[in-house]
Amino acid sequence: MTNSPADTAAPPIGIKICGLTEPEGLDAAIAHGADWVGFVFFARSPRAVTPAQAAPLAARVPPGGPQRIGLFVAPDDDAIAATLDAVALDGLQIYAPEARALEIRERFRLPVWHARGVTTTADLPATSRLDGLVIESRPPAGADRPGGNAQPIDWTLPKDWQAPVPWMLAGGLTPETVALAIALSGAPAVDVSSGVESAPGRKDARLIARFIQAARQGAYQRP
Repeated sequence: MTNSPADTAAPPIGIKICGLTEPEGLDAAIAHGADWVGFVFFARSPRAVTPAQAAPLAARVPPGGPQRIGLFVAPDDDAIAATLDAVALDGLQIYAPEARALEIRERFRLPVWHARGVTTTADLPATSRLDGLVIESRPPAGADRPGGNAQPIDWTLPKDWQAPVPWMLAGGLTPETVALAIALSGAPAVDVSSGVESAPGRKDARLIARFIQAARQGAYQRP
């Protein structure tokens, strides 16, 4: 007899809820067992928060709760330092060349996840000196923001990839698609933002709960 989700523990799957702007979404992410919660410090994003707005949200995370991640796009050191002075963060997600991400890691002594846009398997890095990779689609032509912009990659691209560091799959994931995405990609972790929103920048607690449940179910189908 094969085991089912009802009679065995699920294989571990890391889950990040990103772009949090208000307590309701944050509390839902905590309550349903997210591993990371993300705050976007990039003014052009509809999910942008200032350090003053993020500080009380980060303070809501209890001891032993999810790791608090700050997302930065091509930041200078002063911007990161000012944010860290106000907000308790456990790690950084950086959109910048790898060399710059390494400088940030060395300066601030925090784990750094490096965002990488991919189109083909040739775009998947064979080496990395950072703490993790966020794999997503390249920005579409004319986009004024980095990242996947809610567009998924071909989920089969990373299936046989020998990742040099831990990684997570991002871009275009929803409660309806995340299980399939995990099954096709073999992703050990997933990152969602717009896919659990009722409106841009407004997280929906019910969608967060559904996403986390679906991701855990998808972990059984990984290759």
